[in-house]
This record gives sequence, structure tokens and C-alpha cells, in this order.
Amino acid sequence: MVTDPDNARSGAPAQAPVPSSVTFVLAGGCFWCLDAVYRVTRGVSSVVSGYTGGALEHPSYRAVCSGRTGHAEAVAVTFDPDVVPEDVILDLFFTGHDPTSLNRQGHDVGTQYRSAMFWADEAQRALFQDAIARAQPSWDRPIVTTLEPLGAFWEAEPEHQDFYAKQPWSGYCQVVINPKLAKVRQRYSAWLTA
Repeated sequence: MVTDPDNARSGAPAQAPVPSSVTFVLAGGCFWCLDAVYRVTRGVSSVVSGYTGGALEHPSYRAVCSGRTGHAEAVAVTFDPDVVPEDVILDLFFTGHDPTSLNRQGHDVGTQYRSAMFWADEAQRALFQDAIARAQPSWDRPIVTTLEPLGAFWEAEPEHQDFYAKQPWSGYCQVVINPKLAKVRQRYSAWLTA
């Protein structure tokens, strides 16, 4: 039995801490794009770019880019739902990429760039299904985002973490990420820090 130090004299059991953070693992093209969106979102405490959805253990960027590992480039977004609602995190996902484009986002082509939501439990799966249904009226074509069970999530190499902040003047950031950030800022400015 764990004893609460404040109530040690009474021997009262400690109350289990209430988790104040939730993590969603989402894939929507190059992970640099979603990483940039979520790093400026209020209530987000961590964004980790990585690989999931494939069978290869310890995949590298080069291996995943080959399209032969089954992994998707994804981000693990950890946030406080008391600050930013889960629905906002998911709506940002559907604003930050084209969920109607099968296995591609712009010039990034292959299953590693698929639109996918990786659920950790049945509650997340239901939440993700509701988010797809909520987003569909905003798109002229059917959403092709897959719902996949979350398996191992492999953190990407250091150079892929917070890429936009490290390389804001690179061509990819200017041509691909900036328009996505502008779209997100236009629709969700109240939820952003920058």
C-alpha cells in the first residue's frame, strides 16, 4: 500500500495521480510538417518524429524512405487535454495535410507518407473514427486516412526532430511547411503560441 506523506499519520492510502497528458501517434506525409504544426500548439508538451506501422525493428530514415519497411513517418504528440481539447489536436491533423491523398502528400510518394492514425486503445480508436467523420464534410473527396493499431514507435534520428525550427529557410520549409502553417494559423490561431 502506498501512503500519502501528507496523511502518513493517518495511514490513508495515496490517491493515484490523474494523468494530465495524452499521446496521439499520427501520420500525414513527411513528419516535419506535423511536427511544425504541433510545436506551436498550446498545451502540447512534446512532439517526437518517428516511424511506426511496419515490421522492421530500429528502422532508419533511409530504410523507411525506401518504402519497403511498412513504416509511416509519424509524430507522437503529447498534450494536456485540460489546455487543448483532443478534438482540436485531431482537427489540426486534418488541416495540416490532405487526408484524401492515398500514400502521398505533394511530391512525397509512398506508403511511408500515408495518412494514418495509430490507436493505442479502443477509446482512441473511437475518438479517431469520430474525427474522420467530423472532417469529411470539409473535403470534396473521401478521406483515406487509415486507423491502425499502435505498435512499436521508433524515434527518428536527431536531425529530424524540430526540423522546421532548425531549417526554417530550407526550400522544403518554405514551399511545403509554410503554406500548411499558414492554413493552420488561419483556422486555429486561438490554439497556437506563434
